[in-house]
Amino acid sequence: MVFAGGNGPNFSPLSFSLHVLRGRWFMFFASILIMAAAGGTYIFGIYSKDIKKNLGYDQQTLNTLSFFKDLGANVGILPGLINEVTPPWVVLLVGAGMNLVGYLMIYLSITGRTARPQVWLMCLYICIGANSQSFANTGALVTAVKNFPESRGVVLGLLKSFVGLSGAIYTQLYQALYGSDSESLVLLIAWLPAVISIVFVYTIRIIPYTHREGETKAFFKFLYISIALAAFLMVVIIIENQLNFNHAEFSISATIVVLLVFFPIYVVTQEEMKTYQQNTQPVEPEKAITIVTVSDQTSQPDEITKPNTESEPNTNLGCLSVKGAFNPPARGEDYTIMQALFSVDMIVLFLATICGIGGTLTAVDNMGQIGQSLGYPTKSINTFVSLISIWNYAGRNVSGFFSEYVLERYKLPRPLMLTVILLLSCVGHILIAFGVNQGLYIASVIIGFCFGAQWPLLFAIISEIFGLKYYSTLYNFGAVASPVGSYILNVRITGHLYDKEAQKQNTTGKKGDLTCLGVQCFKESFLIITIVTFIGALVSLILVWRTRNFYKGDIYAKFRDGQTVQVNKEVEVVSSGTDCEGGELDRTKQKEAVSGKPTTTTD
Repeated sequence: MVFAGGNGPNFSPLSFSLHVLRGRWFMFFASILIMAAAGGTYIFGIYSKDIKKNLGYDQQTLNTLSFFKDLGANVGILPGLINEVTPPWVVLLVGAGMNLVGYLMIYLSITGRTARPQVWLMCLYICIGANSQSFANTGALVTAVKNFPESRGVVLGLLKSFVGLSGAIYTQLYQALYGSDSESLVLLIAWLPAVISIVFVYTIRIIPYTHREGETKAFFKFLYISIALAAFLMVVIIIENQLNFNHAEFSISATIVVLLVFFPIYVVTQEEMKTYQQNTQPVEPEKAITIVTVSDQTSQPDEITKPNTESEPNTNLGCLSVKGAFNPPARGEDYTIMQALFSVDMIVLFLATICGIGGTLTAVDNMGQIGQSLGYPTKSINTFVSLISIWNYAGRNVSGFFSEYVLERYKLPRPLMLTVILLLSCVGHILIAFGVNQGLYIASVIIGFCFGAQWPLLFAIISEIFGLKYYSTLYNFGAVASPVGSYILNVRITGHLYDKEAQKQNTTGKKGDLTCLGVQCFKESFLIITIVTFIGALVSLILVWRTRNFYKGDIYAKFRDGQTVQVNKEVEVVSSGTDCEGGELDRTKQKEAVSGKPTTTTD
């Protein structure tokens, strides 16, 4: 592989290789691999049948297990707080261990290699295993957003899209490795993510950010590769639905999938070559932005502050204090954790997400039983699960890239796209509720797309409104809305109404695995979900109205090199004149900090 300028007098293969391994783009590639293996929770519909059959669960018990899966996958407050005070590798290692232990115990339970566990113990196993996903998200995805702050919507869309594709990737890999044994799929979910996290554990780290032109073009290259991967997976899934693949054919398709997953390394080497050439040539030093705070100026107010070469973890968790929580800074500044949690913007976003993600997640987790109740064959049901994975990917990428485009070009609030997605998902819920002939194919596409599209929007909105300083914790708090919505709509409503209808159809009076057949099994529950989702769309409009002026401005201005960041207004100094605990900063010190001058320096 030859790159332009690679044979110049200053080029050293060893030096360049080390440069690549230490670079931001290789870190992003490692994040892609971690995300591509972190979506085991999204294929619960495939192995849930084995759990239900082998352990003798009814639908409500299975949905309870599904709830604890969602709870573990989305309650990431613990990894968020850990990531505030430790480097990302600590979070990744802990997550790898939890993933291995949780899913391995599930595999041993459903294969009869251990004594049949009680329901609460199975819930604990799947909660631990799924919680490793939040550790992976916190360690890799949050770090990537901080490393590319001007492209956070694109970064979130790309990385979350690989999580969406992971379900289809797993399907190809397990059939190549284990055949049609869906029980072994759980074993694959247990060891593969743990191995990848351990291999790249020291690659994932905060790297000082410097603005470079052409960054967006590089992300589009990653996008094109991911589209090729998604297109190949879709074609293979369709062919597999028509033909019976043998082991050799599954091995070939899995090999192509693995090659496509690793192909972004080509883009990484291209981008790192550009930075390597710039670093080895005698050029004028680039300008860097330093926002001087009170602590910078009180000692030597005239001293030029150089950017840090290392990013230290934030060891100050005094921002958990309730003091000052109701005195937040302007939108876009760094909120403390409590300021963000008590913010009206966060409450509105949280409620809208409960309604939206809760409804689509209920459809995703019950797709196997929905297809069975409507009389679809097993092969078609597996196709639905795979289609959800593909369109989950598409939704994440479209919402990430498109929302970034309309925000930059037309200054449309990012929450407005969330409203549109919630309204679109209502169509999918209605198709399921009325059991439209062959409508489950269309519903799986809509549900998968809308489910995926909500995640990048949610996390980008949080980062933009509340800042990046405590993003590790706030990111995970936003994700808590998913299990809350899942418990209400999936366990308490859908599972209860399904079992109620199944009992009516049970003429033998036997207890155990009750199967419900017909449109009535899910009709009432998905009509309720449709109404709840529509209410969520109306709630999201409140956030659109509240943030319309904020999104009209240049929200990424402070991250650009060579651009003066004016902070000589009191409202912009250290979170609107409050310290971490929320106390008022002395106004005289604020004025001394800025001295009537811009706080940008250059070296």
